[in-house]
Amino acid sequence: MFGDNKDKKSVASQDNFSANTIQSGTIIKGEVNSEGNIRIDGKLEGSLDTQGKLVVGNSGVITGDVICQHANIEGRIEGKLEVNEMLILKRTAVIKGDITTRRLVVEEGAVFNGNIAMGVIMKKSVGNNHDETAVRKEAV
Repeated sequence: MFGDNKDKKSVASQDNFSANTIQSGTIIKGEVNSEGNIRIDGKLEGSLDTQGKLVVGNSGVITGDVICQHANIEGRIEGKLEVNEMLILKRTAVIKGDITTRRLVVEEGAVFNGNIAMGVIMKKSVGNNHDETAVRKEAV
């Protein structure tokens, strides 16, 4: 009567991905740590470590190292990118740096300059209680 089901579905789909958001026009300098999802449409100058999903929108820029569980990149990242599960590079993505990921999807038009290591990402303890990332390649 006051709207159709399309409006209800679009609102519901937005709720499925709740995230901390850095809006376009916002610049953050420093280290960002989060247990949840993060969406960046602004600019981050520094490292980002999240246990959730990272979405970098078309206008989003990260200059620094990134660690996350899943990533969907439309914008730009300059730094090392470690994605423990699935990394999706959309056609507008620009990555300048090394990538470590378990799975990778690259759309036509995406730009990547660096090295890539794919396989299962494992954390291992190295002397003096420091963590070092190791990649075990899966048999294909």
